[in-house]
Amino acid sequence: MKEPPFIGREGKRQITRRTFLKVFGLGIGSMSSVFSFPGRTSGTGKPNVLFIAVDDMNDWTSWLGGYQGTVHTPNMERLKDRSVSFNNAYCPSPMCNPSRAAIMTGLRPSTTGVYHNGQWWRPALPEVLTLPEYFKKHGYFVAGGGKIFHHTLGNNPPDLWDTYFPQVQDSPWHYNYPVPGQHVQRPGIYWPEGFPLNGIDNVREGKTPPGNYREFDWGAFDKRPQEMGDGKLIEWAEDFLQQQHDKPFFLATGIYRPHMPWYAPKQFFDLYPLDQISLPEIKDDDLADVPEPGREFARKSLKDYKLVVETGKHQEAVQAYLACISYADFLLGKLLDVLDKSEHAHNTIVIFWSDHGFHLGEKHHWHKGTLWERSTDVPFMISVPEQNTTPKSCDRPVGLIDLYPTLIDLCGLPSNPNLDGSSLAQLLKHPEKRRNRPALITYRYGNHAVCDERYRYIHYHSGEEELYDMKKDPHEWKNLATDPSYNDVKQELAAWLPEENAPNAPTKSHYDFDPATYTWSPK
Repeated sequence: MKEPPFIGREGKRQITRRTFLKVFGLGIGSMSSVFSFPGRTSGTGKPNVLFIAVDDMNDWTSWLGGYQGTVHTPNMERLKDRSVSFNNAYCPSPMCNPSRAAIMTGLRPSTTGVYHNGQWWRPALPEVLTLPEYFKKHGYFVAGGGKIFHHTLGNNPPDLWDTYFPQVQDSPWHYNYPVPGQHVQRPGIYWPEGFPLNGIDNVREGKTPPGNYREFDWGAFDKRPQEMGDGKLIEWAEDFLQQQHDKPFFLATGIYRPHMPWYAPKQFFDLYPLDQISLPEIKDDDLADVPEPGREFARKSLKDYKLVVETGKHQEAVQAYLACISYADFLLGKLLDVLDKSEHAHNTIVIFWSDHGFHLGEKHHWHKGTLWERSTDVPFMISVPEQNTTPKSCDRPVGLIDLYPTLIDLCGLPSNPNLDGSSLAQLLKHPEKRRNRPALITYRYGNHAVCDERYRYIHYHSGEEELYDMKKDPHEWKNLATDPSYNDVKQELAAWLPEENAPNAPTKSHYDFDPATYTWSPK
């Protein structure tokens, strides 16, 4: 079955202005604050929010244990000690733009039709109030920096924020220059000296594979942490946290690591000697029982994976990914240091999340863009002052789609009952409490994974299926979908699939975009 073409805003599945006004609570709302905050607070007495995102970080952290070896993430452990940490947390979609668009709008890809990186969310959803806009509307000073929405041009309209610190890149990989390593004609933006640092000839020569040579690099920088692009972001956020604020604030900081290219200061590479690197366990015939749509997703980066293996770079790549995780952890620690010394420490909610995971060879795949565990399981923690005084963990399946309603609830803002997610506020108070819904992940049109505490059920738009018992088979090596003894399990999980899948929103090619005015004109 082919994906249907997108239906324009006049089509039968159009989401009207009136519908969005209702969904996003622009009429009468109810106040529903689950937590109270003692002592002095900013402005109106509502709590602040420190909203920390990382990019492409899977469950290879010290506290989630996805990597079979030692991972140095002491600051995640530090945040975990005062948080509820979710051991079964999942992204809305295993790709940057649809995942971040879903998190920040509170609407799933199957609701909006924003399924991939080649779409702009704003022209498809002009009436949506995003998470920062909602907080701004209700009296917050809203600041952001780095990568919160997708980093490509057109995904971060300036009217969303009161102030924003643009993302600083450590190389110009995202510019489309045909000559490998060619300097960009912009002051201060250069390829790293010696590009590519990983020494792979195909990358040096701009050949395929890899699919994108400009980002397919890794290596240590002889720089201090604050001299890197992410370090500059954190310095800006540190300065913000040290200031007094007349209003409660929503501060979003988007750390780019461990997104490729995997560049980090040398001190973080030194944490992982090559002779101590553990490679992922990979089964030669792993894809033999996977239906064709799943194999197709895996094949998209199979040549990248083979290139890494055939050039003898697998251990170096894993080392670099781990180094970038530890660099992101170091930056998290810098934020926590400043927050804890500031006047905002007692009344600031801290959220830590990753937009999706990343394969480093598992299921014969390199990159994200699958509905399997490594691509969708993410670190996720919420710290609420005066409530999370002792560490708690929660094994209930949750999704990052739940972030928007959770923050509304925690901050006592007017509720939006029609958001796709549901508040996790009660789980923050009682992590052992049962939850009546699994997590749902979507990748492209009509493909979904449904995850409870034990099983992962995958349903493709073709009708083909996968089912894994994650407790017995954490590597997802045995597809149980054709075993009739699991029909009841499949039926129970399939009940959570979307009743409708929105058609594809228009791609970027359907618009003329003016970056000066940040407006779109349909072609």
